[in-house]
Amino acid sequence: MYEQIIKEAEPKMDKVIEFVIKKLGSFRTGRASPALVENIQVDCYGQMMPISQLASISVPSARQLSIQPWDSSYLTMIEKSILSENSGLSPVIVGESIMINMPMMSEELRKEIVKSVAQVNDDAKRTIRKHRDEAWSEIQEKSREGLIGEDAKFKGKDKLQDVVDKYNKKIDELISRKKAEIEG
Repeated sequence: MYEQIIKEAEPKMDKVIEFVIKKLGSFRTGRASPALVENIQVDCYGQMMPISQLASISVPSARQLSIQPWDSSYLTMIEKSILSENSGLSPVIVGESIMINMPMMSEELRKEIVKSVAQVNDDAKRTIRKHRDEAWSEIQEKSREGLIGEDAKFKGKDKLQDVVDKYNKKIDELISRKKAEIEG
């Protein structure tokens, strides 16, 4: 019975990992990445849409992004949204596309980004703990109802902790990889 409870908690923890991957992708590392701009919201004729739905985003070189809108009327709207995002990026309209040259990262900016990465780490692990606590409460409830024996309850607690440790290890790996990218 506890196996089922743990199995139901795992997809919630998978979503935490997906969140961490998506969030870390949006942090600048000095390298160009479509993730830096793809989710910036653009006011497109009164409707907010992410850049990824209005244009193709490519990386012509390690320190440059190219954004090619499906419709050239989106050019200035996309440029304005990138500028207002306050991301430190400077878009330039070149013909039918927008070019963004990645500036060198200052030491101060690196420290700020590392702090933000640490915050993502804290938030993710807090959410994993919340899912663990919910599953443990459910296991305890089933034990009180007599559906799970005392031995199975504690075996379930150990298995649940193993799952939590596995997810925390994945988060640690993602965070340390991102910190190495930022610092190196």
